[in-house]
Amino acid sequence: MSSPQMTSKPAARPQSAIVGQRLSLRPLAAQDRSLLSAYASDKRVAMATRSVPYPLPQGATEAFISAAQAPDRDEDIWAIDGTPEQAPTLLGVISLKALDRDQSQIGYWVAPDFWHGGIASEAVRMLLTENPHRNRTVFAEVFQDNPVSARILTQAGFEYISDAEAFSVARDCTVPTWTYLNRIH
Repeated sequence: MSSPQMTSKPAARPQSAIVGQRLSLRPLAAQDRSLLSAYASDKRVAMATRSVPYPLPQGATEAFISAAQAPDRDEDIWAIDGTPEQAPTLLGVISLKALDRDQSQIGYWVAPDFWHGGIASEAVRMLLTENPHRNRTVFAEVFQDNPVSARILTQAGFEYISDAEAFSVARDCTVPTWTYLNRIH
């Protein structure tokens, strides 16, 4: 009789920095804690996300950074770093959550002080161009009361596929969403 084979979750792939002319996307680091906490504590940021609570509880930022650095993570999270243009080291975050069948889901937010400057658009395009998960398809969802984020996606080549709903921790309710996909060639 043979013993059952033990399986464990595969180690996360290495997460590299992605450098552009105006921004870089780099793995989150402990030194991001202060700015990340300040930005994520902003009600406007929390209300635009599924998972950022409002008010931000003590220790949430440290837990988020720790999860982003975990070797067994299923989501890669990058700091949107503005230092290539002498801007702050943290302007927001962007992530890819691994799904099955060569697919991922993208998520992002930018601190309100940097809204309407093209930062999210550029970060999304950089991540799609680099395609670090080697996806064939990337999904995204945005709350229907956030048309600017929807425009960012469509300008990056995402196509609308359906209406849905998602729970928002900050809003403590289910919120109507638009779902998009991008087939990477």
